[in-house]
Amino acid sequence: MDVKAAKKAIIEGFRRTDESLLQESTKGNWQDGATAVCVWILGQTVVVANAGDAKAVLARSISTDGEGVVDETKSQLKAIVLTREHKAIFPQERSRIQKAGGSVGSNGRLQGRIEVSRAFGDRQFKKVGLISTPDVHSFELTKKDNFIILGCDGLWGVFGPSDAVEFVQNQLKETSSASLAVRRLVKEAVRERRCKDNCTAVLIVFKH
Repeated sequence: MDVKAAKKAIIEGFRRTDESLLQESTKGNWQDGATAVCVWILGQTVVVANAGDAKAVLARSISTDGEGVVDETKSQLKAIVLTREHKAIFPQERSRIQKAGGSVGSNGRLQGRIEVSRAFGDRQFKKVGLISTPDVHSFELTKKDNFIILGCDGLWGVFGPSDAVEFVQNQLKETSSASLAVRRLVKEAVRERRCKDNCTAVLIVFKH
């Protein structure tokens, strides 16, 4: 697979999606915006793209039998964050915003209003530094890689990466259904942990 070409296509896809959403929002006079995190699995290559504060977290086995082979009966999982958040308060994003003619308020928000510095839509901020360009990177799957959790900021506001991985691991021990496990994750976030934001999650489980 041509990873470089795939990354280029993904970036262009984000640009076109944003362009389409901006046209629709202008017609409807909407001010809405949305962040995004996406995963493509192409053979053994995983490509991850994100814009904003939605995250993807990989669960990777760290226990072995002493010979480099994962012992599933003793396996502990390490949470690896696959994405980089885009917030106006971060130095690199702040600098880019300022060069575009925008500003970051004392509250760390773009124009003093929104926390993220990359998103689809939010047309009123597009001329002052808000962009939809994603960070894109790839890695090769190994037998140690168990699953990936994708979630918006509402989920990660009440779950740390390691916490979420542990919760999902426990659910998958009870059920072989990824669908049921991820529904329980969202239910836990909303009902038990009192998530006050929108809460969306996707679970990808690898069968080696």
